Amino acid sequence: MEIDATEDVDKMQRSMEDATGAGNDEDGASGIQSLMTELTHSIPGIDEAMSFSELMKQVQSMDYDVVVFDTAPTGHTLRLLSFPTILEKAFGKIMDLKDRFGGLIGQASALFGGGSPDQVQEALLGRLEETRAIINQVNTAFQDPARTTFVCVCIPEFLSIYETERLVQELSKFGIDSHNIVVNQVLFPEKDAEELGEWFDSNKDDLPKEAREICSKMMARKRMQDKYIGQCFDLYGDDFHVVLMPLLDHEVRGVEKLKDFSELLINPIDLEE
Repeated sequence: MEIDATEDVDKMQRSMEDATGAGNDEDGASGIQSLMTELTHSIPGIDEAMSFSELMKQVQSMDYDVVVFDTAPTGHTLRLLSFPTILEKAFGKIMDLKDRFGGLIGQASALFGGGSPDQVQEALLGRLEETRAIINQVNTAFQDPARTTFVCVCIPEFLSIYETERLVQELSKFGIDSHNIVVNQVLFPEKDAEELGEWFDSNKDDLPKEAREICSKMMARKRMQDKYIGQCFDLYGDDFHVVLMPLLDHEVRGVEKLKDFSELLINPIDLEE
């Protein structure tokens, strides 16, 4: 299932317009609609929040043993997880604006042809409260290790390992369980660079020039990967279950290839052999 965050935000905007009566006055509708658009799109992280809200509604109505939520890259995921804190700050700012500029909001609402200022404020705060309740429910589920765990996926390169470390640290701050790391696209995970280097050094004179160049580039990549895989095990080897997934010759698309890939994930290569 793919969720369109823009559509969800537009639904929230329309619901607030209906609640304030903005849609009933054609002359002032464009003004109040513009105001509602600015309000809904200016809330930090609102797109992620609405996506997650819709996801939880779908999950609660389904009967599955396991639900996999494929998150966005690290920065977006952390922003989503921090949304309850951001929302609390947004509530504080809105209430402050209500107290300081209530009269001005009332004049603007009347000018745009919308409902009363209380209707505008109640519609906005009511929708935010509803979203906050859902997100807090999600956070409670996230912080229960019996129900939720994060599986970090990276590739053996500097930036990816760095982002994974950042994610692990932030997940710990949020109280979210994480004890599995998948290192993907590994060249020959069952062999190390020294073993392959010995083979290459003993056979490179018998290889054509093009083959030597290809093998040389492959060896450079393998040495780089082994360096960062070593760092990954140094960081997480004692406390995490680290799985190395090989670089495949094909894309993982279709049910059968997914099943084959899952076998490599469930029964990883034994590095001790």
